[in-house]
Amino acid sequence: MVSKELQDLLMLAREKSSDARNRLVENITDLFLTDHGRLSEHERALMSDILGKLVTQVEKDIRKELVNALTVTGIELPDIVTILASDEIEIARPLLEKSVLLKDPDLIEIIRMRTDEHRMAIAMREDVSETVSNALVEYGSEDVVEMLLNNHDSTLSKRAMEYLVAESRRVDRFQEPLLGRTDLPDDLAYRMYWWVSAALRKQILNDYAVDPVIFEQAVKRAANSAIIDQGDDQGAYVRAQRLVRKMMENGELTVQFLINALRQQRVAIFVAGMAELSGVNFRTSWRIFSDKGGESFAILAKAVGVDRNQFTSIYLLVVQAREGGAVKSPGVLKDILALFDKITEANAKGALQVWQRDSAYQEAIEELEKVG
Repeated sequence: MVSKELQDLLMLAREKSSDARNRLVENITDLFLTDHGRLSEHERALMSDILGKLVTQVEKDIRKELVNALTVTGIELPDIVTILASDEIEIARPLLEKSVLLKDPDLIEIIRMRTDEHRMAIAMREDVSETVSNALVEYGSEDVVEMLLNNHDSTLSKRAMEYLVAESRRVDRFQEPLLGRTDLPDDLAYRMYWWVSAALRKQILNDYAVDPVIFEQAVKRAANSAIIDQGDDQGAYVRAQRLVRKMMENGELTVQFLINALRQQRVAIFVAGMAELSGVNFRTSWRIFSDKGGESFAILAKAVGVDRNQFTSIYLLVVQAREGGAVKSPGVLKDILALFDKITEANAKGALQVWQRDSAYQEAIEELEKVG
């Protein structure tokens, strides 16, 4: 019985009429793809082998009907599913998006060998594993990567996340999906701070907290000392750092002293003093001072323990020193103060240490300077 029916299927597959196509799909569905099909397990194995050879020979609409039948019934035919999942995207899409019979090695092979449309469908699956995500990041276009980032059922490795965070400097469309993921590490979010929009900066400050305990005070001080020990030829800045270091050791370095220095336009002393009080190096403090957005300076001030009134005075003086007397509108000042109020001191200290230790931070700022 089985051999005759298999022969009938092959004969139907060779015919070109729509009637033959319909009968072929009906017979396959009836004999093979229903829970109560008339074939035994052994007969199903034989049928699977024949069907594997048959499926590449029949026309597109028949393959499409077969995919629909496989998707609806859920019958386990992994070999057939793998063949059809590598077919044209119009046929393969339902299997790529939903079939549980496709295992990671199958998906990775399709990612490597097929089109971006196939990769897009795989990026939409539930429970995309780390290995599959890595393959999508390696072979996929920006569209595929964006879809993967927006799929919160996908799992991204730390290595892939670090790579995509770095890429988000160049590809703006990665930024919001990355920051919308619950598995983005806090330190990587703060790395992105320097090249995202003002709205996303606020999201980072609201949604991510960096524990400053993980950064040892000795490391901070060593980094802070390094810039003097490197023989920097900018004498005024070196002298400023030595002055504030001496004042710090004697317990004389205060926020009020730095405000007075800023009023006297002694910018180097102010920047060096903020660096000393916060435990970051001079270059990091200078970059924050130079950042036109103001949000990063609010973080620095909060980490140092500046109060609200002091921050208002300092912020206006910084703008004046940096921008040649230009006055910020009341609305801008209000927004910066609201942000200052919202940031916790612990979170601010953690953010500073991420920026200090992350070498990508310096590269990001230098890129901003090139385009700004």
